[in-house]
Amino acid sequence: MVANGRRLRPWAIEERRRVVRDLRSWAGAGGGEALRSYLGSPVEVLGVRVPDLRRLAKATARRSVTRPLPEARALAESLWHGKIYEEKAVAVELLGLRPLAEDDAVWKLAARWVDDATGWALSDGLAAGPIATQVAERPERFAELLVWVKSPNIWRRRASTYALRAWVRAGELDRPFRLLERLLDDPERWVQRAVGTWLRECWKKDRARTERFLRREVRRLAPVTLTVATERAPKVFREELRRSNGRRRAGRRGY
Repeated sequence: MVANGRRLRPWAIEERRRVVRDLRSWAGAGGGEALRSYLGSPVEVLGVRVPDLRRLAKATARRSVTRPLPEARALAESLWHGKIYEEKAVAVELLGLRPLAEDDAVWKLAARWVDDATGWALSDGLAAGPIATQVAERPERFAELLVWVKSPNIWRRRASTYALRAWVRAGELDRPFRLLERLLDDPERWVQRAVGTWLRECWKKDRARTERFLRREVRRLAPVTLTVATERAPKVFREELRRSNGRRRAGRRGY
């Protein structure tokens, strides 16, 4: 058994088998193609409950604390490349728990996974979880997020918005507004929906500043972005923006 081209050590092999065995034993009746379609998962979905998944990840992380960091990383990577959605979800959880949460090498590992985190569930979980935490701890990594904005991969562009989570939650909005502004002309609905989500979260932290941003950029806002961004706004403000938005320049997609 290998991970990232390297053969796993016996401990990591046994841990991976343990995780997969437990996940399959907890498979829920709600799994299958319907849930897979909803999550946008590229692989089989068992329907394991989120609390059970997180409990399993914590138990696995506790057993990893005494192992060398390369072994813990190899275990996480082998789970990420598994054939079950919940394996990948456990891998994401492990990146945010000791010992890997304290491992500088995890940033490169997580960033490498972003393009393969297809579907909103995997993409948002990875970006809003360990990636957002690592970016907040090392603000200079914001420069990398600005590069992601230009990526040809839709999920990396979307991930750049969810990676802003810690700053938005803290009310530190300078960087979020800079990045979100650069995505206003993105052609993909999944990206525009994410932009709207984080503008809505900015609204919760600084209503006046978000209003100014929305008014200034209203003609660049896709309808889905405008709808999601103003979910909490007063009706009169929503209607004002929609009237202005209706005069958007010709040629923009109407998603």
